This record gives sequence, C-alpha cells and structure tokens, in this order.
Amino acid sequence: MLCDASELNLVFAPAEFRVKQATLPWELREAYALRRAVFCIEQGIFMEDDRDDIDNHAQLLVAESCMGGAPDQVVGTVRLHEEAPGHWRGSRLAVHAAFRSYGRLGATLIRLAVSSAHAQGCTRFLAHVQQQNETLFQQLHWRTLGVENVHGRPHCLMQADLAFYPPCHQPWNGYVTLARASGKARA
Repeated sequence: MLCDASELNLVFAPAEFRVKQATLPWELREAYALRRAVFCIEQGIFMEDDRDDIDNHAQLLVAESCMGGAPDQVVGTVRLHEEAPGHWRGSRLAVHAAFRSYGRLGATLIRLAVSSAHAQGCTRFLAHVQQQNETLFQQLHWRTLGVENVHGRPHCLMQADLAFYPPCHQPWNGYVTLARASGKARA
C-alpha cells in the first residue's frame, strides 16, 4: 500500500552540530545577529543591540548546524573573556529558539567555553546565569555563589568546577554533537 506524502510528516533537522571558536567573518556576523534576536527581540533585555566593550576582546564560540558535514548556519553562541589573570567569565549564551531541543547545544557551548579558558590558564570561571538556567549549569558541575540583579533581572552568579573541564587547546576545531531532540543527544 502506498502512503500519501502528507502522512509522512517530514521535517528537516540537521544530523549534527559543530561547536567551535568563531574564526570566519560570517560566523561572527551570524553570532551577533543571534544574540540580538535572543536578548533584544525575544527577551527584551537590551533595546537595539547587546554588544558592549567586552566584545572588543572576548572570544566568541558558535554552534553551527551542518548539512552534509559542512556548516550551514550559526544556531548558538557564547562569549568568554579573561577579566583578570586566571579569572575568566562566560556570558551571552544564546541558542536559536528552533534549536533549543536539539543536540545539547547550550551544554556543549558551556563545555567548550570552560575547557578553552582552562587551556589558557583559567583558575576560576564565573558566569551570571539567568535563574531559569541554574539547574542546567548545576548539572554541568557549576555551583551557585549568590543571586544578583543583572540588566533588571535576577541572575545566579555561578562558578564552574574546573576539575570537570579538561583543557581544550584547539577551540577552533571544537566538538561535534549529534542532533537528537529532547535531551536524547550525546555531547
């Protein structure tokens, strides 16, 4: 018996994602556009743009969806920077709304951020985390140091346990994570 194509419910989803340090102009451009979409339009935290002076010296990581093994678009990003010798911070973690249930992208971005800072001499890695994401970070071996108001919203000041993040000396190579929906991915 033949099936009607409408019964198949075909939906395109990338088979894998690559999480790496942004090295190409298009990656930077799409990462900043994604941050604007998440922090300005979706969440309304910033008016027109979320970029600040930290972006002038921060390292930007991206999660890219892949088609046939080649990067297609930036679907996640995070930045990290050294604020004092050995003391690093992560910020502006954003994942495109359509990809939040695929491939553990946020967790993989966090892992690469801490691991690449660890390879650069990090002895302490902190982040202000929106309260709704506190549990995710705790599952990734972060501990809450306190709650602070950041940009008019409560955020948890959290610290990564560096023992769980082996140094990554080549973040431009990054990680590959398979695309599986709703927590079934392996990163």
